[in-house]
Amino acid sequence: MFEVRSDEPKYAFLWDKETKTKNQYGDSIELASETSDLHGVSLNINNDAALGENPNRYKQHGFYLNADNCIGCHACEAACSEKNDNPAHIAFRSVGFVEGGTYPEYQRLNISMACNHCDDPVCLKGCPTRAYTKYAEYGAVLQDPDICFGCGYCTWVCPYNAPQLDPVKGEVTKCNMCVDRLEVGLKPACVSACLGNALDFGVIENVPDNREQSKTEIPGFPRTDITHPNIRFQQTRQTKREMTRTDSMPLKYHKDEDEGQYKPVVDEKHGAKRQWNWSSLLLTHESSHVIFTLTTQAVLGAFLIIVLGHLVDSQLILAIKSSAAYLPLLVVMNGLLMTGLFKLNMHLGKPHRFYRGFYNLRHSPVSREIAGVSLFFTSLLGFTFFSFLDIELAVTLFAILGALSGPIGLFYMYKLYRIKARPFWDHWQTASSFVGNGLSIGALIIGLGILMGSGISSVLYKDLLVVLLIGLLLETAGHIAHARDLKKGAGEGAASWYHQVTLYGWPYIISNALLVLSILTTVALLAAPTSVVLWCVLAISLLSTVIIRRSLFFVLVIPTNMPGGFFWKNKGFEQHAKESGLAKMQQVGVAYEAHRVFNIKELVKTIKETSMKEAVDQIKGIFIWKEVK
Repeated sequence: MFEVRSDEPKYAFLWDKETKTKNQYGDSIELASETSDLHGVSLNINNDAALGENPNRYKQHGFYLNADNCIGCHACEAACSEKNDNPAHIAFRSVGFVEGGTYPEYQRLNISMACNHCDDPVCLKGCPTRAYTKYAEYGAVLQDPDICFGCGYCTWVCPYNAPQLDPVKGEVTKCNMCVDRLEVGLKPACVSACLGNALDFGVIENVPDNREQSKTEIPGFPRTDITHPNIRFQQTRQTKREMTRTDSMPLKYHKDEDEGQYKPVVDEKHGAKRQWNWSSLLLTHESSHVIFTLTTQAVLGAFLIIVLGHLVDSQLILAIKSSAAYLPLLVVMNGLLMTGLFKLNMHLGKPHRFYRGFYNLRHSPVSREIAGVSLFFTSLLGFTFFSFLDIELAVTLFAILGALSGPIGLFYMYKLYRIKARPFWDHWQTASSFVGNGLSIGALIIGLGILMGSGISSVLYKDLLVVLLIGLLLETAGHIAHARDLKKGAGEGAASWYHQVTLYGWPYIISNALLVLSILTTVALLAAPTSVVLWCVLAISLLSTVIIRRSLFFVLVIPTNMPGGFFWKNKGFEQHAKESGLAKMQQVGVAYEAHRVFNIKELVKTIKETSMKEAVDQIKGIFIWKEVK
């Protein structure tokens, strides 16, 4: 158990006496009845089987922030990092701020934030490895980094940026509510270290002495309806009607006079000029997801066209199966899907623990996606193998299995991106894009494949081209609706739209032009189905537009995270630190991603300034995971 010092100050001890039964969301504060089997169970901290004596041990606890008192000294951050032995680039608690007005009426509002140990923790439901547990003891949401395999999905779904993905260790860690201190009656380390008496802690809804408010929201704090976070605020000082963020996020907070609440709106701080930014678009940490999603959807689309076409006695599919191109086509499909799965697995912080992705089939859409796609891959392998052997019964069985498991995997691939904390993804356009890409690229793969065959009538191509055109039109309709809704909306979704037409304005326009060209070329192919030139134009334009658009899908998303500072938790500063070399200084708190993308300029710079050996090591680092111990 945590050792209590003999000179521990009085303010460091928990103070709760009477408590309420319900919180402001209507959830019960009592997490385990006295007759529950959960009573009398040790948390086994440091292998100590002793039990804490806190009379409120089984009630939901939470943080209390008096924003009027927070001076932005970061003592809470330092105390938390020291207790948890965190490196410079990881902070379970961080202090961000928003500001409003101008000199001499300038105002700054600091927000100290860690994990809020929510009533409905989306990180727990989303984690495919079941690394998260919400305990009846104090209502703490705890995470075990030894179980985690570093997919980072919990960092996507959390609205508060609480889980921290360490790119060096390849695992996620987070605030543990200092349950070891709670067991001996002490408040968390961050609370005890607060210089301004701004942070407090206790049973949720208990207002500390000399405090008069218990708000669930303040300017800059993300929406609470997603998870029901256990943090309360006091903020009595009059704030400006508009509060802005000092980080690079194009957001500010505007007060709705009718509701009396601050809502995020777009802050066009980057200007209105269209930019290119190809390197930051195509060469990112999420490129593995681009490859995986596109290859999976393409292969599934091609597979379903073949299987369902055979089911309805499509003359085209029957002609393909009897042609010399059929078996090579199946081999190519297997190769594409295998490449996508390999890239996805190597994207993990700990690829050797990939099997843990099946642990949370009950709740996690990631686990269900992995299960569905893995079963589909197995079905495709079996379908291909027995097609070589020409064993019709086995081919049929694997065809049925693939036709069932593939759509299930695609559905949960869509579901895992419908994240409320990431409004740019939370739109039906995600489904139309995934399905549309599957139909169009799947049909393209088959079309290119049968060009190598012989004896297939040009008339038979038209059914395939119709499917391809349907896929393109479905994707186009989704993009139009998505753009319309983002422009009309506000908050993080509208901010993503702003980035799309400014930071990535030219790639966005080019992708639109290529999509139109793909539609026109498909229409032209209906008149000349065997034109090799038109098929080549279609392949280049279609593949280019889907790669650009899928890359935009990942780089444009803006989460509902709390504000950062000028340097800390600021994506703009992180990029500057990596470009200028500041990131090589550990104390700056910016770590390079472990899975680095290939960068020609950086490689040439390494050769010039250091040696060829270090350049070779740099190339190795792209492919080989190095865990720092």
